[in-house]
Amino acid sequence: MTKKIFIDQTITTFKKKSIIVDGDKSLSIRFVLFSSLSKGKCSATNLLISEDVKSAINIIKKLNIKINLKNKKCEIFGKGLFGYKFKKNLILNAGNSGTTVRLLFSLLNNSNHWIKITGDQSLKKRDMSRIIRPLKLFGFEFKDNNKKLPILIKGPKILKPISYTENLGSAQCKSAIMIAALKANGKTKLKCLPSRNHSELMFNNVMKIPTNIYKKNNYEFIKLNGLKEIKPFKYNIPGDISSASFFVVLALLSKKSSLTIKDVNTNPTRIGIIKILNMMGSNIKFLNKRNYKGEEISDIYIKPNRNLKSIKLDSKMNSSAIDEFLLIFLVASISKGISIFNNLDELNKKESKRLDWGIKILKMIGVRVKKIQNNGVKIWGNPNLELKKSYIIKNYLKDHRIFMVSTIAALTLGGKWIIHNSDSFKTSFPNFLKILKSLGAKIK
Repeated sequence: MTKKIFIDQTITTFKKKSIIVDGDKSLSIRFVLFSSLSKGKCSATNLLISEDVKSAINIIKKLNIKINLKNKKCEIFGKGLFGYKFKKNLILNAGNSGTTVRLLFSLLNNSNHWIKITGDQSLKKRDMSRIIRPLKLFGFEFKDNNKKLPILIKGPKILKPISYTENLGSAQCKSAIMIAALKANGKTKLKCLPSRNHSELMFNNVMKIPTNIYKKNNYEFIKLNGLKEIKPFKYNIPGDISSASFFVVLALLSKKSSLTIKDVNTNPTRIGIIKILNMMGSNIKFLNKRNYKGEEISDIYIKPNRNLKSIKLDSKMNSSAIDEFLLIFLVASISKGISIFNNLDELNKKESKRLDWGIKILKMIGVRVKKIQNNGVKIWGNPNLELKKSYIIKNYLKDHRIFMVSTIAALTLGGKWIIHNSDSFKTSFPNFLKILKSLGAKIK
């Protein structure tokens, strides 16, 4: 029997004025994997202790990397770019983490024999071809199951530098190529569509790896030389903007209470949801802005506002809000007018078919919505939307973001909700329910 929560009361007034969300998932996973390649002790504070990050930690432990972890403080004792030990019949399980598995492939050079990479039921449904294609050029060998996990991989002792064009706007693909480039004998050249730039910032500002980056004609160009060694580094991980976004929408739709979310990573490649919501009529502000090793850190201030307008979104903004579209759909459902979003096929390549699920949930709560060509969606907003019926959310492949957006819908729109797989949020945001309850949410 799956665990579930029950919600039958909205939240309008918060018990406190500010909150702090968990550490950034993308940065936490990168810290774990990148530090394992260093020569010596790396340390981090505010590491996210989620299921996805635990998967990354367990993997590098199996590769004979020592880790000390206590109260979100983490020490990792790297053994160099070529320091992993590969046991025979090695199986590495990435759990539910797409970031972990796609970056993992590029770590496994010099393996001598086949290594099996696998994951949970959801991850096994995701296409890995975007990683396999460039890594084959570096010299990696694969035995794959139609480009899906489980996959066998064998890495060469010496990687060949490559020139590659990435046309998906995938930060995971870009990062995997960058990792492999560090171990290649020569210069790797990468041309890619804009995407999250956490790896570039960590390479340049944290790990002190010379990374030549420039932009031209809507593409980013990256040049990297192979290295002999990465020196140890320290890092303080800021709050996760994707996690914060659930509370941004909660406050926006709460009717009465403003909220400040402190110490959030507001990297310009990650704040698409804030830009979109402000285009729809909200007035969300970044306060106390500061720079930390290339990342922009801010406090986010949100006033409640249900007098919102529809949007016809330029799909160029999709990549900067790709993990938050279910929340954007929710806001569009109570906004005045018809909202249109195009080219969202990437959503159906996540932990679940999120585009299809977003449409399903909106239809369930009585919102007029239609899937349109080019994997887009058209939403007819209803500013007077107020739910009174009963709703059940289940069978969504334990997708953490579907669980959390359903919870926010229940707490802001009303109705009686039963939401199954209530442990799913631990994938990315272990303190989600705890923070909600601290604000006064009635969750049973």
